[in-house]
Amino acid sequence: MGSEATSEDAETEAAAVAEPDTDPPAPPPKRRSRIGRREYERELKLLQQELARLQRWIRHKGLKVVVIFEGRDAAGKGSTIKRITERLNPRVVRVVALGTPSDREKTQWWFQRYVPELPAAGEMVLFDRSWYNRGLVEPVMGFCTEEEYEEFLRSCPEFERMIVRSGIILIKYWFSVSDEEQERRFQSRIADPARRWKLSPMDLQARARWVEFSRAKDSLFAYTDIKQAPWFVVEADDKRAARLNCIGHLLSQIPYEAVPWESVELPERSPSEGYVRPPMSDQTFVPELY
Repeated sequence: MGSEATSEDAETEAAAVAEPDTDPPAPPPKRRSRIGRREYERELKLLQQELARLQRWIRHKGLKVVVIFEGRDAAGKGSTIKRITERLNPRVVRVVALGTPSDREKTQWWFQRYVPELPAAGEMVLFDRSWYNRGLVEPVMGFCTEEEYEEFLRSCPEFERMIVRSGIILIKYWFSVSDEEQERRFQSRIADPARRWKLSPMDLQARARWVEFSRAKDSLFAYTDIKQAPWFVVEADDKRAARLNCIGHLLSQIPYEAVPWESVELPERSPSEGYVRPPMSDQTFVPELY
């Protein structure tokens, strides 16, 4: 009996080695085909109608909303922001895209020039790049010291927690684009006179430092992907899908309701009371070429 038990044990162990008790790795998900223009425009129209309702709700409830758009160059941040603001009131939803800091601003606390751009009640601010320049572009390009970079990583989570505690809704998006797709978009910008301005010398340097930016992004997420303000990654190789996915997600982050509009009746025009329009020959008109 003892020899039989030993033999069975050996067979069981051999079977365990031959067939490990683990599930095989799942195959990678099939890539969804790119969304067609008609479907995209139909869905975008519906989402923009919801954005208009959200805008009215923000105004009605006096909410304060900050949305940060970060990611690699040519990932589609700007085009997504344009679709968000296309049908909205710029007095309620405004875009902030700060340029290079002045000599004076370079001596300030890093977050200082961003604080005045934060929203008041009833406003939503979209940051087309933000204070995260100190965590991405500046360290990779050598525009800040190692000490300044490390201080940013320490202080940024606390700064954002302060923002959230003050009552501001903070939403952060990272637009992710593949190496191949970024190169294709850069080549397209080079060939298109209407978009050539989008390709800056900084973009070319960033392209050459792809790996350095990857490391900086990984460090950034390790420090700043906090519970109070997590990062949401948008897969952006398909621009149309990325816009729809981002807008749909943004709408899901702020519970809102439709605010009824007041009934409106157009008043009758006042009588002319002898008003005579000046001769058209006294005015300079734009040539009607179309």
